[in-house]
Amino acid sequence: MRIMTAAVLTMESLLMGFALLIAKDSATSSELLLGGVLAVLFILTAGLLKRRGGYLLGSILQLCLIGYGLVVPQMYFMGGLFLILWISAIVLGRRGEAIKASLIEQRDKKGSKNP
Repeated sequence: MRIMTAAVLTMESLLMGFALLIAKDSATSSELLLGGVLAVLFILTAGLLKRRGGYLLGSILQLCLIGYGLVVPQMYFMGGLFLILWISAIVLGRRGEAIKASLIEQRDKKGSKNP
C-alpha cells in the first residue's frame, strides 16, 4: 500500500509543479508560494507514509490539491482524478496486504505440518 500511495503523492508533486507553471502569469505571489509549499509537502508526505499519520496528512493534502482549483481551475478536475487514485491505492493496497498475509499464513501452516 505504501508504494502505491507514495507514487500518487510523488505524481501530485509533479502536477503541482506544472500547475505553478500555468499560474505564474495570473496568480499572486502568495498563491504561488502556497503551490510551492504544497508541492514540497507532497514529497515530504510520501516519506512519512511509514507512520499512520502520513496517510492522514496525505488525505488532507488531497483536499488542498482540489482547493488549488481556485487558482488554476483545471486543478478541480485533476485534483478529483488524483483523489480517486489515492483512494484506489489505499483500498487496493490493503487488499494486497491481506492476500499476502493469508499466503504467508498458509505457507507457515504447511511448513509446520511437513518438518
